[in-house]
Amino acid sequence: MVLDPQVKVLLEQLEANGAPPLESLPPEYARQAFEALEGNAGEAQEPVEGIEERSIPGPNGAIDIRLYTPRGTGPHPALIFFHGGGWVVGSLDTHDNVCRALTNLADCVVVSVDYRLAPEHKFPAAVDDCYTAAKWIADHPFPFNIDPSRIAVGGDSAGGNLSAVISHLAKERGTPKLVHQLLIYPSTDFTVETASMKDNSEGYFLTRGSMVYFRDHYLRTPEDAQNPLASPFLINNLSELPTATVITAEYDPLRDEGEAYARRLKEAGVPVVLKRYEGMIHGFVSMADKLDQGKRALEQAAGELRSSFKK
Repeated sequence: MVLDPQVKVLLEQLEANGAPPLESLPPEYARQAFEALEGNAGEAQEPVEGIEERSIPGPNGAIDIRLYTPRGTGPHPALIFFHGGGWVVGSLDTHDNVCRALTNLADCVVVSVDYRLAPEHKFPAAVDDCYTAAKWIADHPFPFNIDPSRIAVGGDSAGGNLSAVISHLAKERGTPKLVHQLLIYPSTDFTVETASMKDNSEGYFLTRGSMVYFRDHYLRTPEDAQNPLASPFLINNLSELPTATVITAEYDPLRDEGEAYARRLKEAGVPVVLKRYEGMIHGFVSMADKLDQGKRALEQAAGELRSSFKK
């Protein structure tokens, strides 16, 4: 396949802007650049029935969350959402558009989690925050008008990584009970150099240099790459995990590791829907306002969530 024409225009616009690559910036400036790129300030935002800022107890202080509520009386099914950004950048605001869309399309509560970022808080701080948030929300469903028997986790990129890890921890610890994991172009393995990482290393938004930057900020030591809570592809037993939707993009350095993880889930007997979006780049779902295939991916993700909530 060839690069989607809408993606080509978008990449040309980004190049014309002349912004320095994220990996050339200190984390605090990288966060500002990512907020400027992904934020929705001044743009029309998709309306949802309700939005509320809250905080819940965390392992190292309060964890901020943003609650998106659909129409209806409830109790509603819920998606606990972990944003992308390489564990270093990203926020509740950068993924506000995705959470709004999924709230309406999947007719569910979306709880977006503001987990701690690296390098100030290295691995496994994000894992600890995300698992704590998922468990706390499942243990306290009524303040959120959530049905505790219909809870999914999901996220994109680093958030997809965290969703896979939290699904594993929930199985191992017996709580919370999850019905689905939505993994949007997830990072799954720090230990390999895949063909897609080599072939798409430059020129397609996410670069190999960015992934090295994120890895070096996130992990405490090189040995952490071997930890299954950082590289979920290395989890020995993937059986009895919740059903999964794995979305990948053709021109994405992370394509192969996401698809390899989906295959391992299938081999372990986990029902998996794997969809590669041809001509797309990493981050295309967050760019649904500019990319038609981003809209279709959100619709597919929501459809799989709805199906999982009915089982």
